[in-house]
Amino acid sequence: MADHEESLLEKITEKLHGHDSSSSSDSDDEKKSSPSSLQSKVYRIFGREKPIHKVFGGGKPADVFLWRNKKISAGVLGGATAIWVLFELLNYHLLTLVCHALILSLAVLFLWSNASTFIKKSSPRIPEVHIPEDPVLQFASALRIEINRALKVLREIALGKDLKIFLSLIAGLWIFSIVGSCCNFLTLFYIAFVMLHTVPVLYEKYEDQVDAFSEKAMIEIKKQYAVFDAKVLSKIPRGPLKDKKKA
Repeated sequence: MADHEESLLEKITEKLHGHDSSSSSDSDDEKKSSPSSLQSKVYRIFGREKPIHKVFGGGKPADVFLWRNKKISAGVLGGATAIWVLFELLNYHLLTLVCHALILSLAVLFLWSNASTFIKKSSPRIPEVHIPEDPVLQFASALRIEINRALKVLREIALGKDLKIFLSLIAGLWIFSIVGSCCNFLTLFYIAFVMLHTVPVLYEKYEDQVDAFSEKAMIEIKKQYAVFDAKVLSKIPRGPLKDKKKA
């Protein structure tokens, strides 16, 4: 009897230890899986799933925009600033600048080529420059696809299929018209160029804070849009296309 009781006690203790170990392993699995599940639920602005470097293509342009090579990025931004200063502040014209640059470069090369025989130095090596056909065709094809896509979206908006996109487009065009009345196209292009070289790198540095703030802002915008939809948009009579879809 004593041996039988001891064996029963051993079986009970083994079951208890086995249950404890299984529960601890389950809790460990839950702890391991919980960070991944939380990470998958992290809000990213514009529904982004890739890193910001991959969003910009992951190549040399992305390296320039995100300041991976500070010398190249600073050089590109400095060149754009110099062009803006020449045309905007100094009122230099594009045709005049191109003509003066060609005059200077051609004069230097011409004099160098003719003076090389007198100074006993080799003449300048001017490479033959030609534009390859394939990249031009690829760029034209990609541009054609994007233009057709934009025309399709504009047609759908004009047919009254999506009121939300229509209001967003009108608001965006109205904002661009205000900005265009304050500055010319070159200044607007320069501002956009500077923002491309500053906003992405700052967003990459403060990504978590910006995403958290944008999530709160998006929730508030959706609430306000729901109120606006209930009070205003729902009372607007729908077009025949939407009536057919509902039917």
